[in-house]
Amino acid sequence: MIEIHRAKSADDIPAASWAAADAAMLADKVWITPAVIARMARCRIVVRVGVGYDKIDAAACAARGIAVCNVPDYGTGEVADHALALALALRRGLSTYMTLLAADPVAGWKFSAAPLLRRLDGQVFGVVGLGRIGRAAAARARGFGMQVIYYDPYVSTGDPGVAQCRRVATLDELVETADIVSLHVPLTPETKGMIGAAQLARMQPHAILINTARGPVVDTAALVEALRAGRPGGAGLDVLPQEPPAPDDKLVSAWRAQPDWLAGRLILTPHAAFYSPQSWRELRRKGAETVRDYLLNGRLRNCVNAEPLRSSALQGVPQNR
Repeated sequence: MIEIHRAKSADDIPAASWAAADAAMLADKVWITPAVIARMARCRIVVRVGVGYDKIDAAACAARGIAVCNVPDYGTGEVADHALALALALRRGLSTYMTLLAADPVAGWKFSAAPLLRRLDGQVFGVVGLGRIGRAAAARARGFGMQVIYYDPYVSTGDPGVAQCRRVATLDELVETADIVSLHVPLTPETKGMIGAAQLARMQPHAILINTARGPVVDTAALVEALRAGRPGGAGLDVLPQEPPAPDDKLVSAWRAQPDWLAGRLILTPHAAFYSPQSWRELRRKGAETVRDYLLNGRLRNCVNAEPLRSSALQGVPQNR
């Protein structure tokens, strides 16, 4: 039997449903905490229908014998396309031209009005996190004639997939060097706030920051002040620390007001980079296949807590069945 719950939190799902579930497929609004796990008497697998799984206590799940999996291999092209689209829109001044022409098609007919215009060929595209999406974005950037550098301490220098990219040793080196900095990292304790005031201050005055990863990776309050100070030159964000944003969000309030120092320098989109009708179907299909393969065949794909799950089993911890 399949149950579907349009839940904004775990408490919106009846206790009886949690107790009866052999598997759970979750969107990004439901947190799986130890208290929730205690309700899951039969559950053997939790699948995050998406990439980020920071709202699931994977270690606590492992202690109960529950596998945690995600779907990291969907919508790769959509997110990479979106990252490049944000960069191109800022670098080619699209939002500036649209705003000026909408206000006055005659007076706004100014080809030189966009503040971040630069030739793409020869620019340095910096990728933070060279996983599936980071590599797809890098390939697209190379197609526009850009040089690609990357920072990712977890990628081997011998990886053939990064042969056309130049590795840099530190995040500071990347943000100092790149004309466009594109973030493609998961949200972890290591990456939360990794782009803050210190990193922003190191970026070039004409540089652009792109975030299609997770909102908390960027300190958006610091970004407001950095944009006001003129370093970096602009930003394109598809994700925010709180989604939808609070009415008094500092960054969003500045974007809506469009003061002179921000005009044409910031683009926001509503966590839409992953989406297309095709990727949406792919996501749900792959999530369901992950559940099916484990429950019927015992085969795990994209398990994010495999090691603690294995250790739990070896220690004889009672497993959900």
